[in-house]
Amino acid sequence: MPPKSKVTREMIVDAATGIVREAGLEALNARAIAQKLGCSTQPVMYHFATMEDLKRAAYSRVDHFHTEYLMRCPDDQDPILSIGLNYIRFAVEEPQLFRFLFQSGYAAESNLLDMIDSPELAPVLFAMQEGLGMDMDRTKAVFLTVALFAHGYASIIANNALEFDEALIAGHLERAWNGAVAAASMEGNDEEAV
Repeated sequence: MPPKSKVTREMIVDAATGIVREAGLEALNARAIAQKLGCSTQPVMYHFATMEDLKRAAYSRVDHFHTEYLMRCPDDQDPILSIGLNYIRFAVEEPQLFRFLFQSGYAAESNLLDMIDSPELAPVLFAMQEGLGMDMDRTKAVFLTVALFAHGYASIIANNALEFDEALIAGHLERAWNGAVAAASMEGNDEEAV
């Protein structure tokens, strides 16, 4: 008889992420993971003392995937606008993962102002800062405006209340972006004048 394959922590997190992606957070439980892996629930409970621990591990995995997804910017597009569109595209392509990240209560940050200082957001902010040529405080101000706008669109789309029209949304996002950059630039000029 062949030896049983060992179920690893990584395999469990992969299975949990797959279940959330396919059916949503509500479908995630030890039995569903065991069924997906073809094992009993014992390995799941061995690696994760509670389902909350497992959900947090899956959240971390999805959060990392989301950051990588945001950073896939075509060379012919402004990187900042591309990041905003990618945020909305993520909600279109991965609505269950989007809801898990932003509507489940598992985010470590309780609000956008806390999130802006999180290490996970640093690559996005540095890319924006480089593209803008602004200091980090003004870059964060631009990010907040664009993030709120993009999040609104993404949330509505992820909850099936709006069809994704990329050209229309890109135009709106560009106007929000231009307004945020102009406002941040004026604030910078006002500070320099003082």
